[in-house]
Amino acid sequence: MLVVVVAVMAGIALLVAGGVSYRRDQDDGLTELLGMVPGSIGEDDNAGLSGVTGMAVDLASQAVEHVDRERSLGVFLERAKIPLRPGELVIVVCSGALGIAALLMVAVGSAPLAVGGALLAVLLTVQLLRRRVTKRRRAFEAQLPDALTLVASSLAAGHTFLRAVQMMCEESGPPLSEEFARLVAETRLGDSLVDALGRMALRLQIRDMDIVVQAIRIQQTVGGRLADLLHTLADVIRARDEVRREILVLTAEGRMSAYVLAALVPLLFGVMQVLNPGYVVPLYHGIGLVALIGCGLSVVAGMLVILRMVKIDV
Repeated sequence: MLVVVVAVMAGIALLVAGGVSYRRDQDDGLTELLGMVPGSIGEDDNAGLSGVTGMAVDLASQAVEHVDRERSLGVFLERAKIPLRPGELVIVVCSGALGIAALLMVAVGSAPLAVGGALLAVLLTVQLLRRRVTKRRRAFEAQLPDALTLVASSLAAGHTFLRAVQMMCEESGPPLSEEFARLVAETRLGDSLVDALGRMALRLQIRDMDIVVQAIRIQQTVGGRLADLLHTLADVIRARDEVRREILVLTAEGRMSAYVLAALVPLLFGVMQVLNPGYVVPLYHGIGLVALIGCGLSVVAGMLVILRMVKIDV
């Protein structure tokens, strides 16, 4: 129980310290950008906390860099538009998992269930991040045809492509306006428009955007009317989006079946653990533990197979 309490306190302390440190870094960056002198009120109170937090974040960042040499976690956070560094995310997730494990240990008194709850918290965090990336990607895909039409209309009116993109950013909302505003900023710093578009397509990993970038790249090479090309691309993307939506409707039943069947087993296990703890005690050692692990793996494998069967690329 002492170890559990220490773990909970450490997790809460790291979580609060991470939030304070991140807010402090934001304020320091803003004052440095604006050329302002930061105030000294409260600086001594947070100095020790920021130092400890910075050390923890640095250690976590070094561990992430050692494991993730391709920086895929940082790219993933950038796609999700989450203002956290990989080390800060690791600290927050670990703190939350420790807190959930401690609560389950105190409430139920089962170490395997506490470990399972911590692992489930980590898996849910990853799933929420992926869902955020998917939601942002779908929002971008939904905004892209209208944005291309607006840019094409501005080109037909006599504006340059960069000015047309700027006008489109003023009229559109996030996430499309955020990504194209970054593109405009990169071009203002001296980068070519085609290269900036290529990096944006690589960062977003959206097939429609890849098509748009390739079409603009070809148009810049061979020439032609860019406005007509963008109108054609907008019509093609709208047609693909209609087919994609119809497929999502037709496969909704299969996805729901996968989620229900996967959640049914742990839900029933948790109910039995609460109502009659002695009934599931044989599953915690010997052949019962092997059967429990095999059951969990089979449930996950079945859910993945069903989701893969109903996933159709357009």
